Formats: sequence, C-alpha cells, structure tokens
Amino acid sequence: MFSLLFVALRGSRSLLKSLPFCTLRLLCPPEEPRKLSSVENMAHADEKIGEERKHRKPDPVAPPSDVSAFTVIREGEAEILMHPGNEVFYNKSQVNNRDMSIAVLRTFISKRKQEHEAMVSRRKTNGPKVADESAVKQEADVESARSNGRLNGECEVSDEIFQDEPCSVSDDKQDRKGPKELKPPRVLEALSASGLRSIRYAREVDGIGQVVALDNTKASVEACRRNIKFNGSMACSKVESQLADARVYMLTHPKEFDVVDLDPYGTPSTFLDSAVQSVVDGGILMCTATDMAVLCGANGEVCYSKYGAYPLRGKYCHEMALRIVLACIESHANRYRRYIVPVLSVQMDFYVRVFVRIYTSASAMKNTPLKLSYVYQCTGCDSFHLQPLGRTVSKPLWKEIQHGGPIWSAPIHDMEWVNSILEDVKSMKDRYPAFGRIFAVLTTISEELPDIPLFLSLHNLCATLKCTSPSAVIFRSAVINAGYRISGSHINPLGLKTDAPMDVIWDIMRCWVKNHPVKAQPPDQAGSVILAKEPILQANFARAIASLSKAQAKKVARYLPNPERHWGPKVRAGRRITSKHVSLLGPEAVNVVNGHEEGDEPPSKRNKIQEGDPSPST
Repeated sequence: MFSLLFVALRGSRSLLKSLPFCTLRLLCPPEEPRKLSSVENMAHADEKIGEERKHRKPDPVAPPSDVSAFTVIREGEAEILMHPGNEVFYNKSQVNNRDMSIAVLRTFISKRKQEHEAMVSRRKTNGPKVADESAVKQEADVESARSNGRLNGECEVSDEIFQDEPCSVSDDKQDRKGPKELKPPRVLEALSASGLRSIRYAREVDGIGQVVALDNTKASVEACRRNIKFNGSMACSKVESQLADARVYMLTHPKEFDVVDLDPYGTPSTFLDSAVQSVVDGGILMCTATDMAVLCGANGEVCYSKYGAYPLRGKYCHEMALRIVLACIESHANRYRRYIVPVLSVQMDFYVRVFVRIYTSASAMKNTPLKLSYVYQCTGCDSFHLQPLGRTVSKPLWKEIQHGGPIWSAPIHDMEWVNSILEDVKSMKDRYPAFGRIFAVLTTISEELPDIPLFLSLHNLCATLKCTSPSAVIFRSAVINAGYRISGSHINPLGLKTDAPMDVIWDIMRCWVKNHPVKAQPPDQAGSVILAKEPILQANFARAIASLSKAQAKKVARYLPNPERHWGPKVRAGRRITSKHVSLLGPEAVNVVNGHEEGDEPPSKRNKIQEGDPSPST
C-alpha cells in the first residue's frame, strides 16, 4: 500500500508539500543524488567556500600575549618572533639578499607602471584599429576551436577557457572601451620559512599587492602566520601564508604571479620548471642559489646533473656560477616558448642572486643559442676562449684545454635598471639595514663592462710568468692606451673585465717583464713558453685618465668586509647543532640551541670547546 501511495504521490509535488514531514520521510525514501556537471560542481564549491569564510573561526595561530619565550628580531620595518629551538630557518646574513630584493622590487613596480603608461599612450594613438583586428582574430580563433571540437566529437568549448588568457576577447572589448587598469603586482615567496621577507615586502614596498608566503612545513607556516599578526594590520591585509609544496602550487594556481621569489636552502634547480611557468608575461623571477661549491667546480658532475652545465675552477668561478644559473633558467623557459632578460645578477657572501624578467615569444626564443657559450680554459695559464653555440673556435694553445659550460654569455645586468635601483637605494638609505653593502655592490656593478663575460686576475697572470705584479692602475692604463676597454668586477676585487684579446694581454705582460726581468724557468713551464715569443704590441704604461673609475676617484668604498664573524650560511632548520658545527659557526653557537647534543664528542674535546677553543676537527 505504501508503494502504491508513493507512486500516486510522486507526480504531485503540491500534495507532497502539504503532507507532514514524518509522513514524507515514511512515504518518500530519499532519491539517489544526481551527479552534478563540472560547472555545477565548481559553483557548488564556490558557494561552500563562501559559507565557510562567513562562519570561519579566528585563526588559532595568534601572536602570543607573552613574547618572553621568543626572541624578537627586527629587520627594516618588520619584526618577527623566533623560537630559540631552531625550528624555523632564519639567517641574519641574508639581510643583504632581502635589501637587494626590496630595491629591485621597487624598481620593477616603477618600470611596470611606466611600461603600462607607454602602452596606453600607444593604444590611444593607433590602438582602435589594432584592437579591432585583434578582436576579430580572437573571435575567429574561438569559433575555430568550437568547430574543431565538434568535428572531433568533443563537447563545445566554453568561453570561460579564454577568459584567463592575457589577450582574451573580453579583454580586447574592454580595451576598445578604455585602457585596462593596472592592478598592484602579486608576489609569491615560494619558500618563506619565518615569513620575514614577505612581511618586509608588504610593509616597505609601496604599491605592492597580495603577497603569498608558501612553505611545506607546518612549523614554518605557523611561525609565518604568527609573525604576520605580530606585524599589525598592514601585514595581515597583504600577506597570506599557506602550507603547500611550492612546485605543485606554482603549477596548479589558476593565476600567474607578477613576481616569484625563490630562495631555497641549496639549489633552486628543482623549482625552476614550475617557476618559469608561474610568472606572468613581463613579470620578474628572483632566484638564489647557495650551493656554491657545486657551481664553482668542486663537483662538476653534480653541477651538470642539476644545472645542465659543467663548471670550471678558474679565478672567475663565481661569475661563471652566475652565468650557469642564468643559462639553466633560460633552458627551462625555452621549453614553454619563453625567454629571460637579466636585469641584475650579483654574487654576495656565500650565494648568487639573479633577477630576470620573463617574456613569451616563440620568435625571440630562437635567439637563445646566440646568448650561450662554451668556455675553453687553458690549463697552463689564464687564457680562455668562449665558443658561442654552433660556432667554431680557434686552435687550442700549447697546453690542454678544459671544456666547460654552456654558460650565459650575454649581458647579465640591465644598466638602466642598475642605475634606477642605485638611485632608489641612495634616496631611501635609512630603510635598508644593509645599505652600506648593497650600495657598494651596486656601485661596482654600475661600473662593470656589461657585455664582457668572466674576468681575468692580474695576480694569476703574474703568477703564471713568475713576475712582480704591476699596480692595477698601471695595467689598466696599458690596456686603455692600447685602445681597449677595461673595468673591475663586483665579484672579485682583483678581477679585471676587458674586451682586449688574450694576445694583447700577454703582449702587455711581456713588455712589463722586459722592464722587470724574471728568473729563468724550465722550458716546459707555461711562463717560459709565453715569454719566449716577442711582443707584437709595444705597451704604453703611461697613466690614463680612465684608469680610475668614478667611484675610485671619489674614494667610495666598493668591497666591504663582513660586519661580524661567521657571516655566512647557517644550519638547516630543525637540525640540532652539535659541536661539529663549531668550526663553522663559532663556539657561541653551541649553547644557542636547547637541543645541543652533549654526547657526540669526547669529554676532552667538549672541554676545549667550552673554553673557547674553536679548533675541533670536523
């Protein structure tokens, strides 16, 4: 009877509504849930997320009322709470890195605004015709996609697919009505740890938009959220901390970021493929590599496996490390029809830091081989040659040739950017805790020859010939008087970048040795072979006006010492510091961490450490 009554009532929804609820439960068992379409699923998910946000409880990670258990660290305009247990990574010496990043980010925002204004001006001048043609082309592409989908038996293409593209039909229609408003840049810090960098971005960089601070450890995310709230409303309104794997997040996030900041512990190679895809066209990628031992040639095979290039252990190894990282980023970008434009590349302290803009262009990408070169280094002297990809090189010298690379051989700085960053740093020096260091580095970079890869060491040249060394001013003057350019290098105070070929360099040194004779050497030595040849060029050692740079003439400090002892890398977060780290971090580091392992060393060695002897074997 119940089944007959159920069938009768099934067709009358008005009658069902009039029945009591208990009767309905008895007569009408629940139907199987209807499967929702993908669009309905997305809408349902959005509604659910909206309801959750309305009734969301306060974040359980709040700044503690009693901060006595934490150490308050202030850097710039940000303050963070650090637990003494080394649970979250923090390195004081990276203040140079963070200051430089803030200076570059300010310049990027300024340049981005100028580029947008120039684009709007061009569109006002000759934009309507171009916009109409672009709109027609986009509409044709959409219609073609729809027809192709129907021909292949696929469902119709939704307009929503094209709405996320930078040059969509809807965007063109908006452009015809008026210029699109430039939104504040969105920043992703892929490995945030304590969140100090993201908080400084939010508090110190004017015009910045949302800052997403990622980390894949729960302790770091909790510390980051605690520090965000500790820094007040400005940080809370702009910085968002999330627990996620950076590689997955960058690939799956629906919107690209204007700025992506990579500062991993060690190599960035595992993050580069995701990073070059997550930067918007014309955006900027900031990347740090701290595995300098690998990049500088201590283990060439490991460097090749991570970066796709073989390093050489020359005097220029730190600059070669910069160029290896740039070549690696370019390689990843090329896989997605993108290419990079370096705006600033620096080597400081124990790491390299590069700032590159990323653009999309299949035609411009084809010029990549012109920017990459292999390096041929003579094993007997400092002579080296660059072989652009696809071209030949002259015959090797009398000694064996080492083969390294490929490296980035195009310019690694944009001098317009460097000068803009330098002006920004000078105008707001009170806002940079490491002003002296970054001002010195930027000043030296501004005087470098931007189109000369790698550099020579005057001391190494003299060591090869076993002769006394001329002063840098005398050697520079000889190169300038020979009609060539020469400059210093921000990487090495003794480094010299010049466009003079090695034949000219050795001729200058031969002339110097004639005036300052050396002892006889065995005939098979590199110095003997070089000096056996008569110089073709007669060097002029008269002092040239340009032998001193502007900074040298004004006695501006360019190479500053470290501000304190043990200024360098720190132990990875979560790792307990033992007495084995004393030789690197100093005796005072032993008692910093509560988790210090007392039983790892013999009593006699522990006594030495406690007495302040920093020389235990590692």
